[in-house]
Amino acid sequence: MQPRVTTSTLIKMKQEGKKITALTAYDFPFAGFLDKAGIDIVLVGDSLGMVVQGKENTLCVTMDESIYHTEMVSRACRYSMVVGDMPFMSYQGSLDRAVENGGRFLKEAGASAVKLEGGADVCPVITALVKAGIPVQAHIGLTPQSVHQMGGFKVQRDEERLLKDARDVEKAGAFSVVLEGIPSPISTRITKALNIPTIGIGAGPGCDGQILVLHDMLGINDRFLPKFVKKYADIAQVANQGLASYIKEVRSGTFPSDEYEYK
Repeated sequence: MQPRVTTSTLIKMKQEGKKITALTAYDFPFAGFLDKAGIDIVLVGDSLGMVVQGKENTLCVTMDESIYHTEMVSRACRYSMVVGDMPFMSYQGSLDRAVENGGRFLKEAGASAVKLEGGADVCPVITALVKAGIPVQAHIGLTPQSVHQMGGFKVQRDEERLLKDARDVEKAGAFSVVLEGIPSPISTRITKALNIPTIGIGAGPGCDGQILVLHDMLGINDRFLPKFVKKYADIAQVANQGLASYIKEVRSGTFPSDEYEYK
């Protein structure tokens, strides 16, 4: 069995030029698939609000819901690093509250780290979490929890601000940073400027790693997909075919046949 991925593993991968793989997961079965496949980072994203709960954005997700889903994922992972996504308003208040919530991901849910959104503005939170022994993955660029403030899901192009945010979160103690919705030339320059790994989502190939939402890349849902999402499978189509066959066989009386009966 391969040793579990740690923050040191990721730093070494960047130094050696090895790309980091990351995906989201929200339950035990899918997390098991990711872990066995060898995905380096499994993020229990607050995207669960949209892809699991069917909401319009991520703002509705609570701490208790995040802990619940992260605990299921952690139980399935033996290789992958599990990162819990700190939901909206779980860290924007007092530093004490942020540390308390961050600690829950490690103590109650079995995660190895937490992720939070924001640049220079959240550096005091990152520092406080790291000081408490909680590894932090930062997230800059298009930050979904700020969707209303940004006026929608918009590509971020302010290179000077983005580069400052990236350097600030690294200085504050983040072990890696997610770059979302950033043009490739900018994300490449950010990646070269940092000693910590960058994980891109809609940020081009120049990042140290890539992450996608599992339900998007496996074709599980039928919602609108952003330009940066590549669909690697179409589970929805396979599931629909299976369900149609089941309904047809039950209604025609051909299921259950003799081989599925107890004698």
